[in-house]
Amino acid sequence: MVGSPPPPDKIIRRDDGSSYRFPQLRWTFSNVRQLSPTTNVSRGLLPSSPLPRAERNDLDAVGFVPIGRTDPMTWGQAFDANYTDGVIVLHKGRVVYERYAGVFKPTGQHIAQSVTKSFFGTLAAALVAEGKIDENAKVAQYVPELKDSGFGDATVRNVMDMRMGLKFSEAYADPKAEIWSYARAGNILPRPPGYEGPRSFYEYLRTVQKTGEHGGAFSYQTINSDVLGWIVRRVTGQSVGEVLSERIWSRMGMEQDAYFTVDGVGTEFAGGGLNTGLRDLARFGEMLRRGGEWNGQQIIPRAAVEDIRRGGDRDAFAKSNYVTKPGWSYRSMWWVSHNEHGAFAAMGIHGQVIYVDPKAEMVIARYASHPIAGNAGIDPTSLPAYHALGQHLLAHPQ
Repeated sequence: MVGSPPPPDKIIRRDDGSSYRFPQLRWTFSNVRQLSPTTNVSRGLLPSSPLPRAERNDLDAVGFVPIGRTDPMTWGQAFDANYTDGVIVLHKGRVVYERYAGVFKPTGQHIAQSVTKSFFGTLAAALVAEGKIDENAKVAQYVPELKDSGFGDATVRNVMDMRMGLKFSEAYADPKAEIWSYARAGNILPRPPGYEGPRSFYEYLRTVQKTGEHGGAFSYQTINSDVLGWIVRRVTGQSVGEVLSERIWSRMGMEQDAYFTVDGVGTEFAGGGLNTGLRDLARFGEMLRRGGEWNGQQIIPRAAVEDIRRGGDRDAFAKSNYVTKPGWSYRSMWWVSHNEHGAFAAMGIHGQVIYVDPKAEMVIARYASHPIAGNAGIDPTSLPAYHALGQHLLAHPQ
């Protein structure tokens, strides 16, 4: 996409699907606003909050063994192996490592994909702690339009922890999976000629049906995040972008505005449409590492953060057979490791992450454009790398 205009064979378009092909997505993920309708998330008028710097030159050499392999890899090698666009490491609130690649720059914004879900899981957890959402209430109590859908008789907590019995596949390798129909309904992907299906996220959600009982096994399904966003919208009387701005972005001294992709009627994509700067992603993770506090303000109730860190039902998670995450759980749209460091993470397809390691006092924020969408293909060279870095910082503090 360089030139005035770019050569025909280098042009990336949304309407022909090229924007979501590899390697074109390495450009797209850092330039979403140029191709899709968006709405702004204001950082407000306050000065940005500083991130003190204490860069280290020993982290690229930190070694680990990828899951399922015997040959070691270093943190520096993993940067390229994971198709990293940018990564930042905070230790005790200080920037100890920051690196960018490709077209992504410190001043740019990158799509967070499903890391977006964890922002709304956090906001919902805060509203539960404040008594503004009853996690045991039925979804239909807050969104009557979903009464006759598969969501109607689920509890809010079922939705927050994705323990739902719904007819919906998130198999990214399957072109017939419902996730792609949802993406077309929400204006994320182009619609084929003659398309007559739902034309917004909320229209699609009303069509989803049950295939089993709620409250059983964990089942990762993006549609739950947009139902949760709809509930947050009803409870607060604001769009999800406005809630995010008022409760987090404008209170934390973020460096940049964020923005959301929106569907055909302007509804923000709460399941994966948030775009932010990398340092602001790290600020959010650091705030949670501190128990919801930032610059002397309690941004998120401590009780909500502690509930997330305790994790969800590990047996329910085990039934989902995530082979790269044995012993993990899922709570309020966060992945909880239950390892010896108490680490928990927000994760998005193609390699997006916020990884919080409370014991090591470390936060990692990464944006990437890996050709594989699902994290099962990315976890092997990522999860052990994060843990090794935490162990190194614990053993070698500065």
